[in-house]
Parts: sequence; C-alpha cells; structure tokens
Amino acid sequence: MIDLLILLGLVAAIVLVTARWKISPFLALLGAALLATFLYRIPLAESVPTVTQAFGNTLGNIGLVIIFGTMIGVILERSGAAISMADALIKVLGKRFPNLTMTLIGYIVSIPVFCDSGYVILNSLRKAITARAGISALATSTALMTGLFATHNLVPPTPGPLAAAEELNVTSDLGLLIGLGLVVSLVSALAALLFASRLSHKEFAALPAEREDDLEVQDYEQLRASYGKLPHPFMAFLPISLPLVLICLGSIAKLPGEPLGAGVLAEALIFLGTPVIALILGLAAAVLLISGDGKLGQFNEDIIESIRVAAPILLITGAGAAFGAVLNASPLTDFLADNIAGMGLGLAVPFLIAAALKTAQGSSTVAIVTTAALVAPLLGSLGLDSTTGSVLAVLAIGAGAMVVSHANDSFFWVVSQLSRIPVATAYRTLTVATAVQGVTAFAVILLLSLVML
Repeated sequence: MIDLLILLGLVAAIVLVTARWKISPFLALLGAALLATFLYRIPLAESVPTVTQAFGNTLGNIGLVIIFGTMIGVILERSGAAISMADALIKVLGKRFPNLTMTLIGYIVSIPVFCDSGYVILNSLRKAITARAGISALATSTALMTGLFATHNLVPPTPGPLAAAEELNVTSDLGLLIGLGLVVSLVSALAALLFASRLSHKEFAALPAEREDDLEVQDYEQLRASYGKLPHPFMAFLPISLPLVLICLGSIAKLPGEPLGAGVLAEALIFLGTPVIALILGLAAAVLLISGDGKLGQFNEDIIESIRVAAPILLITGAGAAFGAVLNASPLTDFLADNIAGMGLGLAVPFLIAAALKTAQGSSTVAIVTTAALVAPLLGSLGLDSTTGSVLAVLAIGAGAMVVSHANDSFFWVVSQLSRIPVATAYRTLTVATAVQGVTAFAVILLLSLVML
C-alpha cells in the first residue's frame, strides 16, 4: 500500500510543478524518475542505469520517427499541403464532423503504426482540420488520440496484442482476434468521440505556439489565401499515405504464416515498412511539395525548424519513459498484480491487472505483455482456457492497457506537447478520454462473453 501511495504522490507532484510553477515537464519527469529510485529502494548501482537506459532506448526506438515525422509535418504546413488535405477531407465528410474525421483516421492508421508515430505523422492534418472547422484543438486532439489508441491496444499486428496472442496461444486464431478487436476498438473509439465532441467549443489557455505561422493561431480563410495555389490533394496526402501504406505492408509481411511469402519481395516490404525508412520516403515525397525559387534554401529552413520543434518533444518523451521504467522496476507492479489476480473475477482479472500496470508504469505495450505473462497460467481457473475465452482475454488485456494515459506515458506527452495542451488541462481531457474508452471496451467484451462463452 505504501508503494501505491508513493506513486500517487509522485504523479501529484508532477502535475503540481508543471501546472502551477511552470517547471519544464522534462525536468519534472526526470526528477520524479530519480526520486522514485530512492523511494522504491532500487539499488543505487541500478538506479541511474534504469533511468538512462530507458531514456536512451525510447529515443532510439521512436526518436528518428518523431524527427522525420516532424519534418514532414513542417513541410506540409509551410507548403499549404495540410490546408489542401483538410479541404479534401471536409468535402468528403462535411464540415460538421471534424472530430469524427480525426477519430476514423486514427482508428485506421494505428492498426499497423504505433500510436505515438501516428499522432506525429497526422498532427499537421489535425491542426489544419481544426483551423478549417473553427473548433477547439482539445476536441480534435482528443478524437485523434483516442482513435489511434483504440486499435493500437486491441488489433494485431500492433506488437502488444500480437505478443499477448502468442502468450495466450491464439496466434492460430488471429482472424477471430482481429475481427473482434476491430468491433471492440470501434465502439471504444466512438465512446471517446462522444466525450471529445463535448470539448468542441471549450476554450483553454494553450501553450505558446512554436511558430508564428502555426495553423492554429491564424484565421483559416486568410491563411488559405496566403498560399495562393494549393498542392493537388494527391500530392498533399502522399507524404503521409506512402509511409503508412509501407508500414502496413511491412506488418502484413511479418505476420505468422508469411502471407506475402518468404522471398525477396517480403524482405523488401519488411525493410521499406520499417517506420524510419518509410518516413524517410515520406519526407522525400514531401520535398516535392516545395515550390518557387530557392527550393534548397527553403528545404534547409524547414529542416532546421523541424529539429527545433522536435527537440523538446524528444526530451519529454524520453523522460516519461524513464519514469515508467523506474516504476516497472519497483515492487509496485508485483503488489498490483498479486492483489488483483487473487480476486477471481473472470475477464475482470486481465482487465484490472493491465489497467493497474498501465496506470503504474505508463507503457501500454509493456502492460499488455506483462499482463499476458501473468494471466496465461490463470486461464483455466478463470474459465478462459477455450479458444474464444483466450481471445476475449487478449482483448480484455488490451482494454485495460488503455486505462489510463497520464504523466508516465510517452503518448500523453506527445499528444499534449504537439497540441499545446497544458498538463492540468490534459489530465482533465486526454486522461479522462482514455479511461472512458478503456471502460467502454471492457463493457463490450463482457457483452461478447455472454454470447460467446
């Protein structure tokens, strides 16, 4: 119980120093991580390596993705491509449903793509649609975040659900898992969409814009006119759609059973589908959008600006991962797993364990993988050792891994920082939205169990 109180105290301290005293989230998270190593009695010889390794590993895994994604985003904004995309989507879906647009795009994109990467790639589009529709960035940010979060946690080939499927021996039934996962994740995303729609006209004190030409600080019509002739929608979407298609094909090529074969074509698709390679190709497509005289100079300016914008996001994301790693190495995770697993609550057991681990250490993927390992030997006693029961258990784990995204989750910081949402406001919106969709997903899974078990 003391370990749980320490966690609550650390989270409260992060919120206090960042929201009230305006301390950098990077310093607040890094300080909380170092303080947690002492409070949780992690050996001194392991404390600093735990922090630095998690920081470095996270930047190694998604650092280049964030940088290249930000480069694409800056070029899309400065070339007018983001405006062109917004106009095209509004024509198809109408001006009345910008939040639905972001939810559906996120829902589709995050099936093969990590939600962090998906948000970075789609943020410029979100900002353009926000400005075009004239609504609060809180609404579109929440809608995109939860759309991405839904399939990221519930639908293979995203690594978390795929790893859980392997741990619970249902890899031969991925078709059933994907089918049910798509249904459950859609309902959960729509539930979060209802919450996001309530924020459409909610004002908030946004963090300062990184640039004066940020899409969210100008009148849309004046901004549109300032670009003159906009890029063709196909060329505007290409820097985003190309990497997403490549990543999706690469994920399919890596599925069990080798659906695309094991030859040169599959190897090439896996290589091209690596997020970093896919985004480099997306950046190459974005360069084609730069027009006018002095293209090379404009390109260099955009790259320099992209690095400046990406730097604080990288630092905050790495510090959040370091905080989560310390919590994961602490006795807290064992305490939560032991106390929840012994309650005998059927599908509620994998859900509650995953929810507790997600809330405690931040990473959805870590929560899913860890919970699957803990739950696997318990399936028989929980009445979930059938194929259907195991599939539903995987989904329950994924639903639990949505509850809740807060200060120790790198995705929380990616969304809040890119969307210029203050920490206190993010807790009242982004964090609540992930709780809503996680609980909704579990409710749907329980309904399915009544019919299928």
